[in-house]
Amino acid sequence: MDFDFSRKIPIGVQSFEVMRNDKFLYVDKTPFLFKLAHSNRVYFLSRPRRFGKSLFLSTLKAYFLGQKELFKGLYIEKAEEKRAEIEKTEAWVEYPVLYMDFNTKYYKDTEALLTIINLHLDDWEKLYNLSKTSGEIEDRFKAVISALYQKTGKQVVILVDEYDKPLLQTMGINEALNEEFRNTLKAFYSVTKTCDQYIRFAFLTGVTKFSKVSIFSDLNNLQDISML
Repeated sequence: MDFDFSRKIPIGVQSFEVMRNDKFLYVDKTPFLFKLAHSNRVYFLSRPRRFGKSLFLSTLKAYFLGQKELFKGLYIEKAEEKRAEIEKTEAWVEYPVLYMDFNTKYYKDTEALLTIINLHLDDWEKLYNLSKTSGEIEDRFKAVISALYQKTGKQVVILVDEYDKPLLQTMGINEALNEEFRNTLKAFYSVTKTCDQYIRFAFLTGVTKFSKVSIFSDLNNLQDISML
């Protein structure tokens, strides 16, 4: 097989949009993505860092935002059209997407974690022109999801990158703070269960295996695909 030297090698590229628009070499992962998007609805993936988790989340984000032009020539381009034809539904539906990245911050205390989560909530309210909410983070999260569904008539997509970064920074170092982080994140992530009727798809990534972390104990709808 001839190598296409016109394609750049994507070293460190984590944005699917950049990957496609700047013509980087891309190994088509959309058959797997398409299968996930139309099977179960809530997934967890554990992989070491730099194993492509962020790029895969970015690809999911582009798909659920209906950015068809980015998938030209890939498996999913025709698969999505065929699915819509068979199901007699619209292809490339744009869903409201809530994307969170915990990877880039240092979490020195619970206040720092709450600040980051609240900033995400603020950003989503601004992005989708929702009414400003206040209160506990889990209550705000519920309100945002519900408001988005009521406003758009579409279920919400939730994407979380490196869910466990706050836990890894404190594990074995400050167990009391680690426990506070666990309780905070457990309350926050449990919203994906209580708001199940408003959620089209959810995908969480991390380094640690979720079965070892009690924050997901309430999410019996979560499918672990780490071994696939």
